[in-house]
Amino acid sequence: MAFRNFRALCLLRVLALSASVCLVFYLLLKTNYYATIAIAVILTIYQIYALIQFVDTTNLELSHFLEAIRHADFSQSFSAQGIGAGFDRLRLNFNEVLDAFHRARAEKEEHYRYLQTVVQHVSVGLLCYQNDGRVELMNGAAQRLLKTTSLDNIESLESFSRDLVATLFRLKAGKKALVKVEYDGDISYLAISATELRMRGQVFTLASIHNIQSELEEKEMEAWQNLVRVLTHEIMNSITPISSLASTAHELLQPAGGPDYREIRPEVLLDILEAVQTIEKRSQGLLHFVETYRKMTRIPKPNFRIFPVTELFARAMQLMRRQAEEKAIGLRSSVEPQSLELTADPELIEQVLINLVLNSIQALEDRPGGWIELNARIDSGSRTVIQVLDNGPGILEEVKDKIFIPFFTTRQEGSGIGLSLARQIMRLHHGTISVQSRPNELTVFTLKF
Repeated sequence: MAFRNFRALCLLRVLALSASVCLVFYLLLKTNYYATIAIAVILTIYQIYALIQFVDTTNLELSHFLEAIRHADFSQSFSAQGIGAGFDRLRLNFNEVLDAFHRARAEKEEHYRYLQTVVQHVSVGLLCYQNDGRVELMNGAAQRLLKTTSLDNIESLESFSRDLVATLFRLKAGKKALVKVEYDGDISYLAISATELRMRGQVFTLASIHNIQSELEEKEMEAWQNLVRVLTHEIMNSITPISSLASTAHELLQPAGGPDYREIRPEVLLDILEAVQTIEKRSQGLLHFVETYRKMTRIPKPNFRIFPVTELFARAMQLMRRQAEEKAIGLRSSVEPQSLELTADPELIEQVLINLVLNSIQALEDRPGGWIELNARIDSGSRTVIQVLDNGPGILEEVKDKIFIPFFTTRQEGSGIGLSLARQIMRLHHGTISVQSRPNELTVFTLKF
């Protein structure tokens, strides 16, 4: 084409169209060549159509450009070779704008994937939901805490914890809440804080969920241990000299040795001797009492090794079988699979089992048809689980949260440190101990590693 300018091409097309129109009128007025007239008319109509299409080129290019933007179709391109410098610049600008949008979209996608990766790898559970409960986002930590892999609405968590669902619905932005959750034998305390955000004209609540059970237990045990250290230090400092002096006085007052007591009346001497003996006896009892509680702060560091659970059960049952038989209590065990192994300190875990079995034996005393069972298995989370079950009187609901507190006991002869020691040992093994009980039916202590 000789002309590469839009105006020149338009002028050429207009001149050609004018010539065609003049030719048509000339043929109509001066000749009778109807076939030629028809051909000229068709040619004129075609030139009119071509001129309109040519003039609409800009609109078509702009329409395609806007359609590409609207549908985010960045595969479109506009050739810079055209029909004039003005059109060449227009198409070049179209391509530059599309490239800019493409880069912006790619950066946005990269930022989105980056944020998704960060959200999925943070250790705190994140749950974003609308006011009607529809869930927009849930990261991996929240899935693990809430025991679910997918969640469309937080109402679906009713089976996990009704208190949690109610808390999530009523929690306001900037507020915090603590929810106790009991699920599958585990007890956990979830700390929840919420904030509000707006997206796409809608209001969302972003809740962060963190299981602080281990932190609570650790702080609780640390506080009790500090208290016990202070008490034992002070009591030992007071009791030790008293016990020593009382023992010395008792030896001096023995009739077979020591100074001459003939000047002291026999009845007075007897009272003194009895009093000193009482002091000594009571001092020794207090020393034993303090030493028992002192054990709470002297749990040795676990010596981890791999061992079969069947061996652990065999040793525990051998130690406790005689006491169980004396009280007509059935004692049995089961391990599934038989080859199940555990990485732990066998002596410490054996002590935990002995304490739990001993508690069950004491609870089943004078109860006909009593039985105790030890079982071990792998749970759905691939964790090793050991349970001690009995059909004793059970544990009252209002007492269940207190039995792991040091010195708390429901028995007159109990010391209140057995279950506390068991929890400390499980904490040292990075595990948990929990209890479920239906009074007069079944009580289950669960150790999870």
